[in-house]
Amino acid sequence: MTDQIFRSAAPSAGGIGFFEKYLSLWVALCIVAGIALGNLVPGLFGLLAGLEYASVNLVVAVLIWAMVFPMMVNVDFSSLSHIGDRPKGLVLTLAVNWLVKPFTMAALGVLFFEHVFAPWIEPADAQQYIAGLILLGAAPCTAMVFVWSQLTRGDATYTLVQVSLNDVVMIFAFAPIVALLLGVTDIAVPWETLLLATGLYVVIPLIAGALTRHWLTRRAEGKAAQEAVARFTASLKPVSVIGLLVTVVLLFGFQGHVIVARPVLIVLIAVPLLIQSYGIFFLTYAAAKAWKVPFNVAAPCALIGTSNFFELAVAVAISLFGLNSGAALATVVGVLVEVPVMLSLVAFANRTRHWFPQAPDSQ
Repeated sequence: MTDQIFRSAAPSAGGIGFFEKYLSLWVALCIVAGIALGNLVPGLFGLLAGLEYASVNLVVAVLIWAMVFPMMVNVDFSSLSHIGDRPKGLVLTLAVNWLVKPFTMAALGVLFFEHVFAPWIEPADAQQYIAGLILLGAAPCTAMVFVWSQLTRGDATYTLVQVSLNDVVMIFAFAPIVALLLGVTDIAVPWETLLLATGLYVVIPLIAGALTRHWLTRRAEGKAAQEAVARFTASLKPVSVIGLLVTVVLLFGFQGHVIVARPVLIVLIAVPLLIQSYGIFFLTYAAAKAWKVPFNVAAPCALIGTSNFFELAVAVAISLFGLNSGAALATVVGVLVEVPVMLSLVAFANRTRHWFPQAPDSQ
């Protein structure tokens, strides 16, 4: 049953899907389109920015929901009954994702934007970029980790369990960790907005996804139930893709004048993101090797922390700081760099499979 769940959440047969494989290209094209439109029709973007209620931009909210909801339908909380099957992997993913990753991302943001890049970045802008990095660091991957796990032939049951468990933890830990780290970096924390964003983009979609999954599977069992979920999420895939790409166009449209004036800014934001991504992967991968975790658990365990739930980070950045903020820009740069980084790490993991023991019946 869990194998069917896994296949419904990731591309079949050929591994990574066409859209996922070239995600960075699509994002790059949308960045160019957004910058061009932002400079050609600034009045349109000003109008869209004004469609806001309670610090939530209504246009972006719809787009984020289009991205987030399908992946939440794929989360099966019944898989948590397997929580004891691969305890070592779960200990590592929880420790890295919630006790290490958010704090190293904040530290790298401070290091680069308050010190290394300080001569080229205004202090107020630096705080915005740090905030965006913090939001990325506090949101471990939900959907794309199924793809990365499949490409490394990861354990399907374990992958599903770790995603479901991280989503449960995210409900309770995301807002406090973000608030703590924003406070440490002297950024004012609008608690009401942060809690609203967490509820709007994590709690409500997760509940809606669970209810939808229950409705889809209420009259079916086993393979038939999972096929019903797969058909439903496949039908929503174009909507999800459009939501992501239009969001990128909007964000870079609002930032168009800044980027035209300072194109090197994208590179500066990417530097700490690249260091964080490779650092978190190798830390988790090395810990899994030292603990003799089998490869089919070690690979998805390391990859989930490396990848980010960028849809959530983008949405919260917009809610907290605004559509044309540096924080929102930083989260979108995270989308741009993620796929090339993750594909390189998948290739590395597959080449080093022999470093790990074969999977026993339980680990």
